[in-house]
Amino acid sequence: MKAILLYGHGARNPEWAQPFHRIRDAILARNPQALVEPGFLELMRPSFDEGVASLVDQGATAIVVVPIFMAAGSHVKKDLPQLAANAMDRHPGLVIELAAPVGEAESVLAAMADYALTARPGE
Repeated sequence: MKAILLYGHGARNPEWAQPFHRIRDAILARNPQALVEPGFLELMRPSFDEGVASLVDQGATAIVVVPIFMAAGSHVKKDLPQLAANAMDRHPGLVIELAAPVGEAESVLAAMADYALTARPGE
């Protein structure tokens, strides 16, 4: 069974994670049977490993990690592949694939351009 892990950096302020929960809710609204969890690199829970473990506990055998980053910096290019490899070692048979950062997707870039063209202060 395929699952999605929304990978983010993490922050001290718990409100920072709200977009991750909103993305998860939007996925579940489109597909109520989807397996989707957040997983943070640091400072927040669930950690990457906790998010993976939760998905595996729900029956996931394959996970697509979607980095909620604007671009592929060291946390995506270096930390994420190592986290994925370690998780696959801990969960034999699990396949983890890494998507490009969300900020590099053409549809996301187009949506941000649309927003920028219509943005109003205070909204």
